[in-house]
Amino acid sequence: MLFVYASSSSSPHLPEDETGAVIVQTAPGKVVTHRGGSITLPCRFHHEPENTDPARIRIKWTKVTDALQFEDVFVALGKQQRVFGSYRGRVFLERAGPGDASVIIQNVTLEDYGRYECEVTNDMEDDTGFVNLDLEGVVFPYYPRDGRYKLNYHEAEDACKHQDAILASHSQLHKAWLEGLDWCNAGWLEDGSVQYPISNPRDQCGRKDTPAGVRNYGYRHKEDERYDAFCFTSKLNGKVYFLKRFKKVNYAEAVKACVRDGSAVAKVGQLYAAWKFQLLDRCEAGWLEDGSIRYPIVNPRSRCGGSHPGVRHLGFPDKKFRLYGVYCFREYMDETAGGTKVTKPLKESLIKWKSSNSIPANATNAI
Repeated sequence: MLFVYASSSSSPHLPEDETGAVIVQTAPGKVVTHRGGSITLPCRFHHEPENTDPARIRIKWTKVTDALQFEDVFVALGKQQRVFGSYRGRVFLERAGPGDASVIIQNVTLEDYGRYECEVTNDMEDDTGFVNLDLEGVVFPYYPRDGRYKLNYHEAEDACKHQDAILASHSQLHKAWLEGLDWCNAGWLEDGSVQYPISNPRDQCGRKDTPAGVRNYGYRHKEDERYDAFCFTSKLNGKVYFLKRFKKVNYAEAVKACVRDGSAVAKVGQLYAAWKFQLLDRCEAGWLEDGSIRYPIVNPRSRCGGSHPGVRHLGFPDKKFRLYGVYCFREYMDETAGGTKVTKPLKESLIKWKSSNSIPANATNAI
């Protein structure tokens, strides 16, 4: 007989087979952390009889997506262990004592969010439990310079990743709606559905005579249909700040200014994360990496972003001729034996700096 205990949102169930009862106990709720943190995915098991040879026990962790696709994470058989893909170097058995199949995930990433299966096998018998890993974060709507409803599913996925985010899940969007998110354009979610949150229904947005909620277009064709995107990001391993300058700059000058300051032009997801977690509040519009102009408001006041907190978006102006401030992102540096390591955002900005003077005079006009 095998017992597996794991944290999951499902309720206990008691399947039976010809060899006797197999009991799986799952506790409601989720384990919660943030990007860059460490978290334990709890899973306990018990054998009867107790003298089962530990070398013959296999522990396997798998990530399960909404589309019922499975991604191997970790497997152990006795003292032999293997970690897969992006989890290498980050996932370890907790080993808190006999019957502990829990794993620790270090340096949690946005992509780690989701549902995990813990499977314990002993010769002819196996059982499973589930753990839901949630992240503290913020959902934001996104569309590119090309305009609204221009992204198929795969392009939306890439757009979010390029802005330091991932496509949001339904539960993340629903939580954002509960917190007041109101957006009148439909966007892709990570499960391939298209939805949008309405807090204040009106004639041209969610129908005035219907209750508030998350509107759902269902699952759409991932290649042929085009919408906006709802992205999700979490805490930063760095700092977003408005670069103080005596004059406003065009986009190319903004890129150079951030590089000279040891930083990179901030991405949209980074600005939202700084607004949410670092309480960045600035009543000055500035360039972001995608060529948009935005500014974060935590404390709304007169003539500064309206009556509600949020990140204001002023569109995508001409990169060469329009002048604004700039928001930079400085990643916390890793110290190496040879000195300070240059981080990825700074490398990207160095490339942009070298190529920035090639921006054509007929760059896309502002919306």
